[in-house]
Amino acid sequence: MADPEIPAPEAPARPPQPGRLGLKDVAAAAGVSVKTVSNVLNDRPHISAATRQRVQEAVQRLDYRPNPAARMLKEGRTGIIALAVPDVELPYFAELASAVHRAAEQVGYTVLLDQTAGDPDQEMLVAKGFRGHLIDGLILSPIALQPEQLRECATDRPTVLIGERFYDARVDHINIDNVAAARTAVQHLIAQGRRRIAMLGDTDFYLGTVALRRQGYEQELADAGLPLDEGLVLPGGRFRRQDGLRAVQRLVESGAEFDAVFAFNDTLALGAIRALADHGLRVPDDVAVVGFDDIEDGRYSCPRLTTIAPNKDQIAELAIRRLVGRLTGELPETADDPESADHLAATHRLIVRESSQP
Repeated sequence: MADPEIPAPEAPARPPQPGRLGLKDVAAAAGVSVKTVSNVLNDRPHISAATRQRVQEAVQRLDYRPNPAARMLKEGRTGIIALAVPDVELPYFAELASAVHRAAEQVGYTVLLDQTAGDPDQEMLVAKGFRGHLIDGLILSPIALQPEQLRECATDRPTVLIGERFYDARVDHINIDNVAAARTAVQHLIAQGRRRIAMLGDTDFYLGTVALRRQGYEQELADAGLPLDEGLVLPGGRFRRQDGLRAVQRLVESGAEFDAVFAFNDTLALGAIRALADHGLRVPDDVAVVGFDDIEDGRYSCPRLTTIAPNKDQIAELAIRRLVGRLTGELPETADDPESADHLAATHRLIVRESSQP
């Protein structure tokens, strides 16, 4: 006689796998609606503390991880933003790009890097969205574009400017107070007893930067009762090391008296230090040097470089936060509401090292 058929035991129900979880699973575990879970995860207001806690406990218990890429695709976004800077070979822009990448990664975005070389046509091409099918928004460090061009470009997609302020562009903008920063640098040199302070960085290429930092330089000299000597105003070229080296070489060879150099970026300052060493001048004993940007190279140069340090991480975080706010609708589009465009200032500080203080 055949054995009676024995039914196979039912497989135990497996908990949802972390990679397969959705908002419905979290909602079921918390005993709330999917909409409520979405509101809690997006930190929306008007959710009671008890409900918020219940959802957060369900998220932790299920080890739920939101999928930002899926969310963005559902909303018709690519999850990619562009960062366009003038020169990726300058360490400042390379370090800023790294900071933007870290800040974007925290909110699930990928950064596409573009170099404009300060060319107006290239800046316009980037700003008008030649990769419009790829990017959701743009962070731009403009040099050549005029305010009206920037306003026009920002109507095509959310745009945030970084760098010098365009006062009437009506586009979100992040920068530091360059006038105050330059004054801090010159004030430090004057406090060290320096009275013949050369300004290194006069150029038409970084016009906005130069205008503001020169303004701070001149104001601090005037407040200290020191005359402005145009013979100590040195060209900056494209802000490269060789530009600083050549400018200071010519200054030394001219026989002009000077006891300090305020360089408008650190790469110029490093070139200046090399030129001074080549002519047998000691830094800081004979000539003190202060740079601007706090690039990594300056922390390892000999002597180590005194510098103005813009808060690059803060600049990146403010730019990303502002751009994502426009993309998600938490902030209105500037094209619809130009008055909502904002200027946000990041902090800066003076870092005193061996190049200015024995």
